Amino acid sequence: MSHLFYLVGAPGSGKRTVGKALSSLTGAALLDNHLFNDPVFTAFGVDGVSPVPPELFDLAEEVRQVGLRALRLAPPARSHILTNYLSRVEEGEEVVAELRVLARERGAAFVPVWLTCPLPELEARMEHPERRERLKLRDPLILRGLLERGGVMDAPADALVLDTACLDPHEAARRIVVFAGGVPVAGALVTPG
Repeated sequence: MSHLFYLVGAPGSGKRTVGKALSSLTGAALLDNHLFNDPVFTAFGVDGVSPVPPELFDLAEEVRQVGLRALRLAPPARSHILTNYLSRVEEGEEVVAELRVLARERGAAFVPVWLTCPLPELEARMEHPERRERLKLRDPLILRGLLERGGVMDAPADALVLDTACLDPHEAARRIVVFAGGVPVAGALVTPG
């Protein structure tokens, strides 16, 4: 059975880093949110330290929808990893519901994972050089304001919650695989227990 892993967390919580480790472990395709955001952000000139105009997120959503259409067409055995930041003030429940339906249509297991991390650690991570490469938010003050206004959407009851301040990305990926009930990994099966 294929899987649709959905990693949700604040900017800097390690969504892409854990996603890369999970992709390496499982072979699932990593479609992190900046894969969809960066074509729009690059065209506009987003620098990671200035506020992003809201209409750019609408354009990035159009790119995301194209990516999801391609995901729907992928062979049924192909697993995927999607990442996102969902605040409490957005229609995050609708996004999660959309992905649950997509997984069901593909015959894939939907695996929601919420990544948490204390604010001081998130702020410290804003300085990591790899954030510049993907046009990610890099200003701790903007991050703080974003989280004060909207926080992170509460995890659904069926989600795995991991604190990335305490976990190596590879250990987080292993826990996700175990939570998913066992996923074929490089010719073997990682299972609970």
